[in-house]
Amino acid sequence: MKYWLVKSEPESYSFAQFQKDKTTAWTGVRNYTARINLRTMAKGDEVFVYHSVSEKAIVGMASVIKTAYPDPTVEADEKADWVCVDLKAGKAFPKPVTLEAVKAHRLLKNMQLVKQSRLSVAPVSEEEAAELRKLGGL
Repeated sequence: MKYWLVKSEPESYSFAQFQKDKTTAWTGVRNYTARINLRTMAKGDEVFVYHSVSEKAIVGMASVIKTAYPDPTVEADEKADWVCVDLKAGKAFPKPVTLEAVKAHRLLKNMQLVKQSRLSVAPVSEEEAAELRKLGGL
């Protein structure tokens, strides 16, 4: 099993809405590195959901339920082969893990979230995943 972090602006698609929907296609990713990460995701992988922009915190968990397939939001004039995955919402963190807390933590300060802050889909190590769950109260 691998671990991932995906970003969403809560004003566009919040974790609370994701939980109401139960599942979602994680569409609209338009970064080549993030696309590679989406293609690497496997069914059952755990996913941390990060609210970007206004909240800047990891707020909950999800899991991959369908591996990469063509993103239905691709415009006809887009030349690249963009993909999406299907995710199932999991539990919300009782205590969201802020970006500030991640940057200050000795085990988390080198996460892709910090090192490549604009990357919307990033890998998370097993050690980082365990620490995030602990800090988030799960």
